[in-house]
Amino acid sequence: MIRVAHAGEIDRMREIEVAAGRMFAEIGMTQIARDEPLPAAELLDYQRDGRAWVAVDRADRPVAYLIAKWVDDVVHVEQVSVDPACAGRGLGKSLIEHVAGWAREHGSAALTLTTFADVAWNAPYYERLGFRRLAGDELTPGLRRIRAEEAAHGLDRWPRLAMRCDLPDGS
Repeated sequence: MIRVAHAGEIDRMREIEVAAGRMFAEIGMTQIARDEPLPAAELLDYQRDGRAWVAVDRADRPVAYLIAKWVDDVVHVEQVSVDPACAGRGLGKSLIEHVAGWAREHGSAALTLTTFADVAWNAPYYERLGFRRLAGDELTPGLRRIRAEEAAHGLDRWPRLAMRCDLPDGS
């Protein structure tokens, strides 16, 4: 089940992000694996604004989460993390589908995100969900800003890109 995250689940969301990040060590991206999770205060801002969702197990415990923000008039998926113990169950896809519905309801024509180009559970995965890779000249000002921040953080040590999934208007 997907639902809005509760304030008391912020620490669990950070634990999920750390666990998911460890998978990068297995493919030689140790800097990513050791990266600190998003600060609790930042996650709480997303939660308070209704832009943080969790996938929960039968005990209503979060096992995956997604946070989103508005960038250039469309919803931007800022982070998706799935507990590796629960991988392969379609939780990431369910979260993306859920936020796509939320985005349509709130007037967004698309979802965007930035991700690693060559990591199997990143760009190739999102392509299977309907996202397309954006060429440099397709980047909006907000996506260029996000990419610059990522580069400053050292993420461009590995190929990264922005992606977009246009949303049907639902009518």
